[in-house]
Order: sequence, then structure tokens, then C-alpha cells
Amino acid sequence: MRRRDVIALFAGATAALPLAARAQAFPLRSLTLVVGFPPGGTADLTARIVADGMKRSLGQSVIVENVPGSGGSIAAGRVAHAAADGYTLICGSWGTHVVNGAILTLPYDVVGDFAPVSLLTSQPLLIATKAGVPAKDLGELIAWLKAAPTPASAGTAGAGGVTHLAEILFQSITGTRLQLVPYRGSPPALQDLVAGRIDLFVTPAAAALPQIRAGAIKAFAVTADRRLTIAPDIPTVDEQGLPGFHISLWSALWAPKGTPRDAIRRLADAAVGALADPAARARLAELGQEIFPRDQQTPEALAAFQQAEIATWWPIIKAAGIKPPS
Repeated sequence: MRRRDVIALFAGATAALPLAARAQAFPLRSLTLVVGFPPGGTADLTARIVADGMKRSLGQSVIVENVPGSGGSIAAGRVAHAAADGYTLICGSWGTHVVNGAILTLPYDVVGDFAPVSLLTSQPLLIATKAGVPAKDLGELIAWLKAAPTPASAGTAGAGGVTHLAEILFQSITGTRLQLVPYRGSPPALQDLVAGRIDLFVTPAAAALPQIRAGAIKAFAVTADRRLTIAPDIPTVDEQGLPGFHISLWSALWAPKGTPRDAIRRLADAAVGALADPAARARLAELGQEIFPRDQQTPEALAAFQQAEIATWWPIIKAAGIKPPS
């Protein structure tokens, strides 16, 4: 065979490969995982643990970039308008991909402008009270709240946040009345609960556990259908007679809409691998994070889960007339 025929044959074979080669080769460079909150918080730490595990599977660095502001909507907008090539992701959440769509005017659609990748973790809440509340279980707490001559005070970590919406839903389901007291975040609300200045706080679990174990506050139930890995002694709301009161700060990965399906699958597989690592699971548990079951870590499961959360929470948010912070 003449040299020019060999060259032509090689060129023809190479031209037939690009799609398959690209699918196998992705990623060819480092990826960016955007987080809509400052460094050091639970959202940031969760993203970094997952990114660290994903890079081992992908063979490329996964660089976490913090883009805080406006409840994570600035970060989400950046990813929604990024190139749909699989190299830019967001570690989003219940706040960024459910709540913000109901209370903010956004330059993107929280569903339509993203491609689901994988559900990651959930952080259930604890129904907690000051130490002096006489109730011994959740049923007695609800009875105590109903019998109070004036509404009990309950801290919230800001309008539209998970603690605020949890307490609105708690009142609706139990028929109790609460005087909601807004705070700038969970730490000051938890501090006032310890001091006895408020009666109740539906709080993220990890921050409250040291105070619970010290006897400074009481925990009645976790807002999930499974007990917490780091607090197996605290019963679930289902066990305490309030079935279905399931609320958590969950996290998930999304890419921009239009990202190739092969890239999505590669990224989803990497996330699954990261969550399966025993060291990562232990670190996430220390943060109060529960990992979603394997069959819920798929792109399809995330899409269905997000839609179900929107169907649950948007009517509650709109009925409560919650507005964005001024």
C-alpha cells in the first residue's frame, strides 16, 4: 500500500472516532464546582468532600469556587449561564433550587435551566426546646404548646429559611400557635434557646447536638424517617406520632441545561463513587449529613425529587406571603 493511501486510510478512521473518543475522554481538564455560600460552612464543606472524591474517579481536579450572595442565587445564575460542556457544576440545595424559585425574581429557571446530576446528602432538623419545657416526648410537647395561654416563642434563622418554613408547617400540622422570632442565622437563635429566652427552635442537627448532650436544651425528634447516624438515640417524627413531617437541608449537583448526556452520566458515576467512600461518609456524618440511598443518587431521581419538593414547598411559601429579605 502506497504511503498516501495509508495516510488517507488513517485520516478516515480518525474522523469516524470523535464522538466515542470524546465520551470516553471526558473530562480532559479540571472542573469547577460552584458553591453559593462562604467557605467553612456546611454547604462548602460538603461540596469539598464530594469534590475530593470525584477527582479520583474523573482523573481531573474538581476546584470548589465560592460565589456567595442572595441565598445562593448568584452562584446558580452563573452556572445556569455557563457553557453546557460538563466542566461547570453547582452544588445546590433545597434553598437554591426550590425556595429561591418561589421568593426571588431570578434571571433563570430553577428547573428548566439545569441538568440534574446527582442527589448527595440531606441534613435533617431537630425539634428542640429550652431545658425547662416540662414535656417528655413530642406528643406532650404539642399538648403543652396547645395549652399555653399565649403562643410559645420559636426562633427562626431568617425569612424563607428552612427553620422558618419548618415552624410554619409545624404549626399547620399540629394545630399549635407559635410566636416566630427572626434571627440573623441559626447560631444566635440556638444561643437564645440555651439561655431560655425562646421556647422552641427547629434547628439543624449538627450545631445543636453538643448542647443537647450537655443537657442545655431538649431534643424531641428528628425531621426524617430515619434516625441520625450521629444521634441514633433521638427518635424520628414518625416514631413520635408526627409522620411525614420530613424536612431537611439537602444538597445535589446540577450542570447547565444542554450538558451532553454522556458527561452527565460520567459526573453522576463520579458522585456516586465519592459518596461510597467510607472516609467521606464518616466526614459527612460528622457534619450531620445523611447520604441518600444509592438508588436516589441518579439524575432521574434528582429531577423527580426536586419536582416533589417544589410541589410541597411553593404553596406553603406563597400562602405564608414570604418575601425576599430587604
